Amino acid sequence: MFGRLVVTRDDSRLARRDWFMTRFYSFYADAAKIAFQSIFSHKLRAFLTLIGIIIGVASVVVVGASIDGLNAYVVDKISKILGANHFMIARIAHVGNMTQEEWEKMMKRNKVLDWDDLDWLINKCTSCQEVGAEADWRLDLKYEGQDLFGTQIAGVTANFADIEDKTISEGRFLLPHEVEHSAMVCVIGTDLREKFYAGLDPIGRTLAIQGLPMTIVGVEAKRGSMFGQSLDNNAYVPLTTFQRMFGRRQSLQLHGKAHSRETFDPTIEQARIAMRNRHKLKGNQDDDFGLVNVEQVNNQIDQVTGAITMAVIPITFISLVVGGIVVMNIMLVSVTERTFEIGLRKAVGAKRKHILVQFLIESSVLCALGGALGLLLAAGISWLIGQTTPVPMNITITYVVLSIAVSSVIGMLFGIYPAMKAAQLDPIMALTKN
Repeated sequence: MFGRLVVTRDDSRLARRDWFMTRFYSFYADAAKIAFQSIFSHKLRAFLTLIGIIIGVASVVVVGASIDGLNAYVVDKISKILGANHFMIARIAHVGNMTQEEWEKMMKRNKVLDWDDLDWLINKCTSCQEVGAEADWRLDLKYEGQDLFGTQIAGVTANFADIEDKTISEGRFLLPHEVEHSAMVCVIGTDLREKFYAGLDPIGRTLAIQGLPMTIVGVEAKRGSMFGQSLDNNAYVPLTTFQRMFGRRQSLQLHGKAHSRETFDPTIEQARIAMRNRHKLKGNQDDDFGLVNVEQVNNQIDQVTGAITMAVIPITFISLVVGGIVVMNIMLVSVTERTFEIGLRKAVGAKRKHILVQFLIESSVLCALGGALGLLLAAGISWLIGQTTPVPMNITITYVVLSIAVSSVIGMLFGIYPAMKAAQLDPIMALTKN
C-alpha cells in the first residue's frame, strides 16, 4: 500500500514564500527589461537626457576630490615645513584669526624669550625628544652679479634638522660646536643653489650674508612651494652667528619635538607648565607666551576646507537638480509617446503599480547610468588636474557609491510624477490614441 502524502504547515508556508519570491523577481525583472528596451531604443535621446546628470555628478565628484586633495596638499606641505610631533613656543604665536586688540594685548603681556628660557625648557621638558631654538630675518642676497630677493635667514640650533625632519641633499647640517663657537657656516635652500651655483658644487664655497663671508656646508632638499610662496628661498646659520649679525634683542622661537604621536599632548602640556613656572605665573594668570603645534595647524586647515565644502558642494548639487528636471521632462514626453502601449498593457491585466514601477525603474536606471558616466568623466578630469598641478586628486569609494546612489535617487524623485501620470491613464482612452 502506498502511504498518504502529508503536507505540513511549514511546507505550505515555504511553498507560498517560493511562489511569492518567484512572482516578485519575475515582476521586477520584466519591468527592468522593458525599461532597458525603452532606453536603448532611443539612444540619442537617452544620452542627451543624461548630459545634465553626467555634468552634475562630475561636478560634485571633482569638487569633492579637489577639496580633499587641497587639504592633503596643504597638510603635506605643513608637515614638510614643521615636521611631525612638533610644537613651537614664541612670544607671539597663534593659530587662526587674531584681532588687533588681541595682538596688542600679547605684545604688552608676553615676554621676550632668550637663551635662559631655552636652557630652562631643555632641562625641565623631560618628555621632549628634542628642544631647540630659532630666530629669522629676511634680506636680499647677491652673488657674482646675481640677485635673490626676500631670502629667509634662519639662525638655528644644531638639532633643528631633527626637530623639523629636514632632509639634506648635499653635504650636512650644522654641528653643535659650530653653534657654540659662532662658526661662519651656512646651509642653503635649493633656490640659492640653483640661482647662484647652477652646475657647480656649492659645498665649501663662500656666500656673503649681511656682509659676512659664510662657508656653505650643506644644501637642503627641495621642498617646493605653497600657494605661490617658495619654501626653498632660505639659508640656515648657527643661532649664535645670527645674533652676531642681527643683534641679540630679537625674541627666540623655542621648538620642541615629542617622541611619538601618543606622547605628543602630554609633552606639550609639560613644556607649557615648564614655561609658566619659568615666568612665575599663577594658576589663574594667562600664559605670557604663545604655543602652537602641528595638530592645531592641521585642525585649522580642516576647518577651512570644511567651510569651503559646506559652501561649494550645495552649489554643485544645483546642476544635479537641473539634470533631474530634464529627466522628468523627457519621461513626460515618453509617457505621451507610449500612451497606446500603456493602455494595451493595462487592457491585458497590468495594474497601476506595474506601470508605476516600470517608469520608476526606467528613470532610475537612466540616472544611474548617467551617474556612472559622470564618474568616468570626473576620473578623467581628476587625472588631468593631478598631472598639471601639485594637488593630489583621489576619487575614493565613497564618491563612487555616492555618485551612483544620488543619481539613482534623483531619477526616482523626478520620475515619480511621470510614472504616476502613466499609471493613472485610463486604458480605454489610452487605446484610442494610437
